[in-house]
Amino acid sequence: MKKEIVICLGSSCFSRGNKQTVQLIKNYLKEHQLEDLVFFHGNHCNGNCENGPILKIDGKEYQNITPENVNYLLDKIFTKD
Repeated sequence: MKKEIVICLGSSCFSRGNKQTVQLIKNYLKEHQLEDLVFFHGNHCNGNCENGPILKIDGKEYQNITPENVNYLLDKIFTKD
């Protein structure tokens, strides 16, 4: 079953780094040959802007995601399986 990664593309999260984070996630998935195993897509505001940028992985919400910490989170998610 595919993992689902949803990145918030609402204006607050987008302006605070998710624009760059989108590309970093795409690169990560490609580099680790995960593109066929992950459904990665954007979503509009999740209503939790004060804790953004927001990333959801399989329904679990991760807050304050930045270009600096997103690879660490993805490593944690994909190396535990």
